[in-house]
Amino acid sequence: MAAMATVSQRGRWPWLLLRRAFPAPPGRGCRSGVPVRQQQHPQAVAAPVAQEFTNPRRKGFLSEHAAPFSAFLTDGFGRQHNYLRISLTEKCNLRCQYCMPEEGVQLTPKSELLSTQEIITLAGLFVKEGVDKIRLTGGEPLIRPDVVDIIAQMRKLEGLETIAVTTNGISLARLLPRLKEAGLNAINISLDTLVPAKFEFIVRRKGFHKVMEGIHKALELGYDPVKVNCVVMRGLNEDELVDFVALTEKYPLDVRFIEYMPFDGNKWNFKKMVSYKEMVDTIKQRWPELEKLPCEEASSTAKAYKVPHFEGQVSFITSMSEHFCGSCNRLRITADGNLKVCLFGSSEVSLRDHLRSNASEEELVQIIGEAVGRKKKQHAGMFNISQMKNRPMILIGG
Repeated sequence: MAAMATVSQRGRWPWLLLRRAFPAPPGRGCRSGVPVRQQQHPQAVAAPVAQEFTNPRRKGFLSEHAAPFSAFLTDGFGRQHNYLRISLTEKCNLRCQYCMPEEGVQLTPKSELLSTQEIITLAGLFVKEGVDKIRLTGGEPLIRPDVVDIIAQMRKLEGLETIAVTTNGISLARLLPRLKEAGLNAINISLDTLVPAKFEFIVRRKGFHKVMEGIHKALELGYDPVKVNCVVMRGLNEDELVDFVALTEKYPLDVRFIEYMPFDGNKWNFKKMVSYKEMVDTIKQRWPELEKLPCEEASSTAKAYKVPHFEGQVSFITSMSEHFCGSCNRLRITADGNLKVCLFGSSEVSLRDHLRSNASEEELVQIIGEAVGRKKKQHAGMFNISQMKNRPMILIGG
């Protein structure tokens, strides 16, 4: 890495590439890009109490608090889970160091992965219970051949407001027009460096220019904001923070700096993690006027900031240094059909097996509700997480 140029020299050209591809757009107000469900008055609807739930704390909360939301997706701490992340595949065309172990992973046989119809069935079930946002992940979701059809079918689900995708961007420029037509209305693109040579080192593959083309295409098609996910790792890319922020000057990008998190096989250690506060301090050395934005959603995972007069913004995902478990509204379904109520928890329930044993809709909702009811107050903390058994990130779904 020592042979690489300094970040001020090497980080300049991607911004120039964006500037050439897209003339500066007219001024816009800051947007979250995520629809917000309007909550009814607390006395408008009495919370349903599921007789079969045996968790006293959960029953007590539901009994004492009015909430126009499914009891099955409300846990014992009152958290309402209206956001579902579904992994479409375990396969990926990159090999990112923080996501996939160097030796690779044992892939699940295709017959044990969720079929298209099973995905739509589960999505419909969750939407009926109150989920209004679904994010498709992987692996790399865009390498699944029927991804456009899956989005088109999900778009027909009444009550589903947002269909999002998290992608490495390699296939995005080619597929995005069809994805948008099918109903995709939010995009996160993973990009951890603005240096092509370093990109190859981090992801163990070529493809930097394709990712940049994907960002270009998203801007061209009017996605606002285009979210760029950057996992920050000490000794690797923390020296590019300022260059990433500079990308937000002219374009509606939301660059999201993510604290390095421990998963099986990614060789996490505390010294590699750059904390949110350290990142903010680094950026303020260049832009002292960096300002924190008000939180638009109680369940937001991101702490948002903006350099005044810049078109876009930056955000920080502080899973390790300042967890946001208290407002978590997310559930995950893995590509092989397991429900995970916490990203960092090892507990899983196979929805696939129940589907294939012809469980009724009522039985599936009951199973989901019981899993949600067991969700813990918060994760175990970064040092404990690093010692716990969990899937590699690629087998969870980002």
